Amino acid sequence: MRLGDGLCSYGWYFTFVQGWVYLLLIYLQGFTTKQMVNPWKTYVKLSVVLMGSNGLTKGSLAFLNYPAQLMFKSTKVLPVMIMGAFIPGLRRKYPPHEYISAVLLVVGLILFTLADAQTSPNFSVIGVLMVSGALVMDAFLGNLQEAIFTMNPETTQTEMLFCSTVVGMPFLIPPMLVTGELFKAWSSCSQHPYVYAVLIFEAMATFVGQVSVLSLIAIFGAATTAMVTTARKAVTLLLSYLIFTKPLTEQHGSGLLLISMGILLKLLPDNKPHKRLSTTSSMAKFEKPDYSEENKTRVEKENEEEEEEEEEEKRPLV
Repeated sequence: MRLGDGLCSYGWYFTFVQGWVYLLLIYLQGFTTKQMVNPWKTYVKLSVVLMGSNGLTKGSLAFLNYPAQLMFKSTKVLPVMIMGAFIPGLRRKYPPHEYISAVLLVVGLILFTLADAQTSPNFSVIGVLMVSGALVMDAFLGNLQEAIFTMNPETTQTEMLFCSTVVGMPFLIPPMLVTGELFKAWSSCSQHPYVYAVLIFEAMATFVGQVSVLSLIAIFGAATTAMVTTARKAVTLLLSYLIFTKPLTEQHGSGLLLISMGILLKLLPDNKPHKRLSTTSSMAKFEKPDYSEENKTRVEKENEEEEEEEEEEKRPLV
């Protein structure tokens, strides 16, 4: 997506503008800091990786063409699964078939993307380093979000998006000042005002996407969410072929086959033995309850009355 000559290189500035749109949308929803359930320090690490990922992803388009970037971003699910084992408060471990499923999904999407691309991937050392850094930050991002939801289930998606944006936006200023991007981007966008309209529209669309992704992470976890977003790319490409009746090649078919195999493998249930209840705990349910003091007194009185009646019957008649 090229907005103009050199404009696509302003990834940090575009992310900064996008953050302001996010805050405006959250404000219109009526969210306030009084509704927060986590302290601000909870979102420091999350904000750094969120802004870093967005800035590096957008900035990498200045050095990579779209097919090359999409190839790298399609592998996101693998580092997310690996990093989940090292995040405090999470320590995720996945069965082997889920790793195989992720590999099939990634390879299938790359094959489909390359078959769909009109131009071959264009690689640059700087672009590869930038998109690789974005991948590492994405791996931390999803798992940190899942960890916060796990440790405090009362956390809302709006709070997480608001706090990570507020805390993260100041981290965008140093790289913009060091590289001089802030003044260059301001000057270029002033000459092309339509860029701001595109950025606002994109921010509104990605805002809905971010809330949806956070909902998936809260319910299903980071790895499953990464697989869903990866599969979504394949569905989008497939629908474009069905709607616009573009021809499918053998490479498209191979990619779709691998993607389908990966999704089906992910849907397989885990064959984990269910823990049986111990004999002591199960028998405890059938133990008779102890009599209360009132019941004991009533039973004793009834016994005494029965004994007195028996004694009266045994007395001889006069």
